[in-house]
Amino acid sequence: MRLLEEKISNNGKVLSDNVLKVDSFLNHQIDPKLMLEIGKEFASIFAGEGITKIVTIESSGIAPAVMAGLQMNIPVIFARKRKSLTLVDELLTATVHSFTKNETNEISISNKYVNESDRVLIIDDFLANGEAALGLVKIVQQSGAQVAGIGIVIEKSFQHGAQKLKDLGFRVESLARISSLSKGKVTFINEKVEEMI
Repeated sequence: MRLLEEKISNNGKVLSDNVLKVDSFLNHQIDPKLMLEIGKEFASIFAGEGITKIVTIESSGIAPAVMAGLQMNIPVIFARKRKSLTLVDELLTATVHSFTKNETNEISISNKYVNESDRVLIIDDFLANGEAALGLVKIVQQSGAQVAGIGIVIEKSFQHGAQKLKDLGFRVESLARISSLSKGKVTFINEKVEEMI
């Protein structure tokens, strides 16, 4: 998705060979127009899959997931990372480790929102090692629903998450695929010229 790649090039910051900071438009401050275009793109990519629900994880996956849900006219459910006094009964849970934050969380959703009749699209902001996506897959599978696909806003293709998910038989579609963050530069897959951030 060229618009997203341009936004990453113009507004992202490479902090290390593994860390890309995009908090000016995706995971702290949100660019609503970009999120709308991302939602349209996911709706187009997964059209015809019979998707009935979108599942994401708080908090950075919520904006792109909601915009996709709006375009697809289906509900969006987000897995919570923290316990809630109102979310206590009949939970579907999984443990997810974040390498960026160096913390492990138990994520959960209520089983009343996803069931065996659903075809679920999982959406997340980043895909690196695949831990968050795998946690969401486990939750969806616990409900008896089918994972129809996994939509990722930014994939770090130099890490093994996407391949791990594909090897498990899941359809993974990423809007921006990064092959390298070395020397402060971001290089997108299928791009001949590196772009400086």
